Amino acid sequence: MGTISGRDYADQPQAVAIGATRQARRVIHDRIEAAKSLLWVAPAFVYLALFIAYPFVMSIYLSLSDARVGNPVWSYVGFRNFERLFQDPVFWQTVRNSFVFTFGSEAIRLVIGLPLAFALNRSFKGKRFVQGLILIPFVIPIALSSLAWKWMFDSLYSVVNWMLMTAHIIDYPWQWLGEPGLAMWAVIILNVWRGFPFSAIILLAGLTAVPVEVLEAAKIDGAGPLRRFHYVVVPIVKPILFVGLLYSIVFSFTDFSAVWLLTQGGPYNSTHVFGTYAYNVGINAGDIGMGAAITLFMFPLLAVFVVVMLRMLRRE
Repeated sequence: MGTISGRDYADQPQAVAIGATRQARRVIHDRIEAAKSLLWVAPAFVYLALFIAYPFVMSIYLSLSDARVGNPVWSYVGFRNFERLFQDPVFWQTVRNSFVFTFGSEAIRLVIGLPLAFALNRSFKGKRFVQGLILIPFVIPIALSSLAWKWMFDSLYSVVNWMLMTAHIIDYPWQWLGEPGLAMWAVIILNVWRGFPFSAIILLAGLTAVPVEVLEAAKIDGAGPLRRFHYVVVPIVKPILFVGLLYSIVFSFTDFSAVWLLTQGGPYNSTHVFGTYAYNVGINAGDIGMGAAITLFMFPLLAVFVVVMLRMLRRE
């Protein structure tokens, strides 16, 4: 057996001290990194707290009170605002309008965006210019685009009516913003025009992720265009499409600016969505508690939809 010299005994305390120093430095380094991590995410937490958590909690508080504009004294009324809401026929019309506006817009966006994405996925001269041109509706301020579409739908100066009458599709000028059915189509057209570039870009991002080798192999195996699309392209694009569709539906369901600037919910409440009706009741009519109850009604609907979409995405 070997023997341990006195020098080895002398070096042991020094090794222990070095190990302890390294351990202390590692602890300090870890704490510094943790502090840096908190510092980097702090702005996001502050943003979420001020602009999402606080308004949401305040909406719950207001919906359970009789708060009104100009009245500094509020009292707790429980679920009375929700009871009044469920007895309001205009509210249920607003619920129906919101679903028609949202899913009608998304269906048309998908029909337009899919072939557009396929076209942009091909190589042709001026492709970059066309891609930038398509993004214009998405980047134009909504106030400017809404005013332009309001002029195009005007009963006297409507460019849309002029084109339809020139093509002999209609015989007389349509009141796009004065008839309930046409007014809903008008706000859907505006929403589609504003959002179809986003749908096209999302689908284009999914198509670029499809390996060319897989498509060529399917083509060699005898798969036609429809079979290649259904069995090769769709499974790869579906997760990206779900994420884009989820964002787009939430964006449309909570939209306020487009509808308010174009029709203000009229005529005869035929285009009211949750945002415009809540603004009309809570701000214009002064019933803040009732307006808060209307906005809160969107939360369970969107929560159920988001959970379903995320579960479907997780299965993919």
